[in-house]
Amino acid sequence: MSLYAVQKLIYQLNRDPAVREQLQRDIDTLLGQYELTDEERNAIRDPDIGLLYVMGVNGQLLMHYAALRGFEWSAYIEAMREGERKYGPVRAGLYTSAQSRS
Repeated sequence: MSLYAVQKLIYQLNRDPAVREQLQRDIDTLLGQYELTDEERNAIRDPDIGLLYVMGVNGQLLMHYAALRGFEWSAYIEAMREGERKYGPVRAGLYTSAQSRS
């Protein structure tokens, strides 16, 4: 997993209108500019906020990305909960649970 690349892309999407435009216009080319796994590309494309959370994407980045993709606050929170139910505990990053470290 390339958590750094995922977070860099999400950071750019949150900050740069040109990158957001490319997301709408040509997502495949945009995703190709970052070293992402298939799972990461699909999570960005879908968008699967729960999977991105479980992958370890920083919450500050993720909440803005979720809003960009049309998630209301309550839907964002539920997507993270659903991500843990569906994919298991957070795998990496700040929110890694004790369960996933063992």
